[in-house]
Amino acid sequence: MHGFANPRRFLSLARWLTPVLLGAGGVLVALSTWWGLTQVSPDRLMGETVRILFIHVPTAWLGMGGWTMIALASAALLIWRHPLAAIAARAAAVPGMIFTAVCLATGSIWGRPTWGTWWVWDGRLTSMLVLLFLYFGYIALAQASAREGVSDRIPAIFGLVGAVNIPIINRSVVWWNSLHQPPSLTVGKSAIAPEYLWPLLVAVLGYSLLFGGVVVARMRALLADMQAEARLRRKAMEAS
Repeated sequence: MHGFANPRRFLSLARWLTPVLLGAGGVLVALSTWWGLTQVSPDRLMGETVRILFIHVPTAWLGMGGWTMIALASAALLIWRHPLAAIAARAAAVPGMIFTAVCLATGSIWGRPTWGTWWVWDGRLTSMLVLLFLYFGYIALAQASAREGVSDRIPAIFGLVGAVNIPIINRSVVWWNSLHQPPSLTVGKSAIAPEYLWPLLVAVLGYSLLFGGVVVARMRALLADMQAEARLRRKAMEAS
């Protein structure tokens, strides 16, 4: 990990990695969408509504995955003072927030015909909503710290504390009585029929690659902004 602590070395890798991740992710997302919409038969109980599975599940996974990345980057910043850790955490926050919002929206669309309501204060839904608010808080805190020149340690601590919500989301359908169905995928087991499982796995991989590509692209943009700001400061000092 420390081998890529040098921004110049990271940028040389990110320059070719960004289009690879975005391109491969776009192809797989398009493939899974076509597969799920046209090649999969309606479910016996949920009917056509089952097709939203191929968007809802990957976005839920990446909503949690985005905050997990924030927590890991925050730990790297606090423990090892990794130079790119704060940038990686900030880069993951916005796409993680968007995926969480899409997860909640598609879950509501799915829940209306399945449960008869758009929203219930269910353990899984509520903890996912809390995650969205955590993203809002982290983004505001990270932007404020960057703007005011405050230490990156403050949003990093917030990122670690917020990670407590991730296992709560994961285990909520087990710990509490829930309208949300129990876990369909566990280690070595699947309750999903192969007809739905394979396009779902393609969708998860595709959206994950897209997420990775967006994060790397945002890290490049944040580094470029920092370098431009540093040059402006130097010029201002020279002029004075």
